[in-house]
Amino acid sequence: MEAEKPAEMQELKGRITIYTVTGCLHCFRAKARLINMGLPYTEVNIKTNPEIRKYVMELTGRFTVPQIFFNNIFMGGNDDFENMSQEELTKLINVVKNEPVPPDAPPIPEPGEAKEEAPKEAPKSERDEYADLIVEFKQSGNIGNHWSCLKVHHNTFTGKKLISWLISNRNVDKAAAIEMAKVLISRKFLNPLSENAEEDSDSLFRLVEHDSASALNTGATAEFRAVSASGHSEMMRELILKLFTSYITPDGKYVDYKAMANSPMFEEFRILALQLQRLKFDDLDRKAKLAFFINIYNALVIHGNIVYNAPRTLWQRYKFFNTASYLIGGEIFTLHDIENGVLRANRKGIAQLSKPFAKGDPRLKAAVDEVEPMIHFGLNCGVQSCPPIKTYSAKEIDEQLKIATEAFLDGNDGCHIDVAKKEVRLSQIFKWYKVDFGGTDEKLLNWVFEHLRDSPKKTAMKELMAHGNVKLTYLPYDWSTNAKD
Repeated sequence: MEAEKPAEMQELKGRITIYTVTGCLHCFRAKARLINMGLPYTEVNIKTNPEIRKYVMELTGRFTVPQIFFNNIFMGGNDDFENMSQEELTKLINVVKNEPVPPDAPPIPEPGEAKEEAPKEAPKSERDEYADLIVEFKQSGNIGNHWSCLKVHHNTFTGKKLISWLISNRNVDKAAAIEMAKVLISRKFLNPLSENAEEDSDSLFRLVEHDSASALNTGATAEFRAVSASGHSEMMRELILKLFTSYITPDGKYVDYKAMANSPMFEEFRILALQLQRLKFDDLDRKAKLAFFINIYNALVIHGNIVYNAPRTLWQRYKFFNTASYLIGGEIFTLHDIENGVLRANRKGIAQLSKPFAKGDPRLKAAVDEVEPMIHFGLNCGVQSCPPIKTYSAKEIDEQLKIATEAFLDGNDGCHIDVAKKEVRLSQIFKWYKVDFGGTDEKLLNWVFEHLRDSPKKTAMKELMAHGNVKLTYLPYDWSTNAKD
């Protein structure tokens, strides 16, 4: 079967403008449809043009992308594009075919002033002076399998062997060797297997990189230490988004995760992920924790899809979210741990019988003190259009989550108001995590109303709530994967 020939581009007197962000599948789909129709367009990435982003949001009253204009006529987002009648679409096409760009058309960057997406400054890191020591110790033959409490512990060594090796290898006395061992533990190069382990004893230890074979960033020594947790997570998220964007099919429907695994960009990402092994998280404030762990969660989802393949069944999804993990600061964090243990202040997750972190778990230091319900819309992008923020920063996290929340509620698969039936239909996310939104139907509805942007949808909900007896139901959740077979 012959490949379909691309449509010949039509000549336009006017301009079709599409506002997008990097990594947005809905933007890809809108652009693909325009190309298939033979309609040239001007794309503006609003992530790299914050002034234009602000203007477009004020102009359209929407916080989502893509947003499409035919000259100065606002068509809407991709869902509006797909649902528009042929008659209405033909009228818009005739406008840009026959009429030049009017003065009040939405803005685009001036020629020669359009900003390329500037690469972020490389995350600051320092090579640890103890890294060479660990590399040498790995080659010393002291690491092996040891029995303890009727169980074999792989890739372990005794404190005595470590101290003895340090004395002979570094030509120091026992006291200095013990101090060096303490430094190695504090810098997260190695972990004791028991809480009361002593350095110069038969207690067992294990290198952090060997601590869990299941973590996706183990298997090598993290020789560098990331100085900024927030900056490092932003860099990881930006890089994985570029990788993701490079392997989206032209129609924007699927992502080729298998091909990503062989990309040089993915290898670059893996090096960044490796540095998480010894990154300290216990001194992060609330904003830094939210930005860091949201970025890491979203990067880990894509990393997990590359390595494990995208989950397709209920059991596969459960296993995926409880298996895909990173080693961060010497501790293992699965997707479940990050979402429910860290970002939901150690609350039970869906189908979980207990809290992620037990009393005394060192990962409790990473958990936020109180749940921020808006995190659910930073972790999920299941709307008809994508929020215009893909990477979160500690400095702007609250405003960014507000925009992501309004974008989610703006879509009909996030919140749908049926005035005639006196019904509010919400995403299943609100049902699964109702406790985060107040715990009762009344508190949930109030929360949604307060977080809707000023719009006809909010006006309609206000009218319903004023009359009382609002029926609350939940929309079906689309679990279909975007992975290319």
